[in-house]
Amino acid sequence: MNKENWTTENIPDQKGKIIIVTGATSGLGKQASKILSGKNATVVMGVRNLEKAEAVKKEFISSNPTVLIDILKLDLGNLASIKEFAKTFLSKYERLDVLINNAGIMMCPYSKTSDGFEIQMGTNHFGPFALTGLLMPILRETQGARIVSTSSLAHLGGNINFNDIHWEARKYKTNKAYSDSKIANLYFTYEMARRNKNISGFPTVVTAHPGWTKTDLLKHSFLLNTLNPIFGQTPEMGTLPTLRAATDPSVKSGDFFGPDKMWGMRGHPVLVTSNPLSKDKEMAKTLWKVSEELTNVRY
Repeated sequence: MNKENWTTENIPDQKGKIIIVTGATSGLGKQASKILSGKNATVVMGVRNLEKAEAVKKEFISSNPTVLIDILKLDLGNLASIKEFAKTFLSKYERLDVLINNAGIMMCPYSKTSDGFEIQMGTNHFGPFALTGLLMPILRETQGARIVSTSSLAHLGGNINFNDIHWEARKYKTNKAYSDSKIANLYFTYEMARRNKNISGFPTVVTAHPGWTKTDLLKHSFLLNTLNPIFGQTPEMGTLPTLRAATDPSVKSGDFFGPDKMWGMRGHPVLVTSNPLSKDKEMAKTLWKVSEELTNVRY
């Protein structure tokens, strides 16, 4: 049975490919950057903390001197930063093979992004929506390009209230806001796949979730942090669904990858199914419209 498990050994050589990984200084993003650069891709780390990123880059180079890593400043909670990142990237590169929208925040106290969005929906959905839209021209020009979004098992509790998307009228429930942002990742992928299914050469759009993985994403939840060592799998395992979504030649638009054991909490990456609400076409269309209006990024 083991020989059927998908691992990093299944990743083809990525030589010549340019791959953006957001949130690349820790957890899943750091692990994905390490593996993909080790497979000869040029990895562009989109990060908030440049100093931390330089330390990560040094760490990668010390164990593999041939890796190609570029670091660009990116704050997904700030539309001006997203525009600046896209502008800089487009001035430096002539192709973009894979965009991995990995960066995210989880169950933090209530606040808003610099553009007035509820912090979790703003960082986890509106930011990646804007970034993907701004990079769409180069993605479309790159043959075989892919867009990978990182969702979560938490999408199971998501149900977006479009009348109060920034949580200004309701008592803030941070876990519910997180779940809403994670079902948003699925709406985004499914709607983009539907809208462009008849466009020849359009990038493959796919989603992945890491199951329960030991990362510092859980730092704001005492309970989850406490249970982390018991249930959580390593970042090495948790990153596999994202890596499979980014590199497996058989991937199709609208696919969703996650771990295969313990109700999706851990294991090797396989095709999984998201909940029925995530497939609601009207909800997805509404979110798309709201996202274009709020970010002022049109596809």
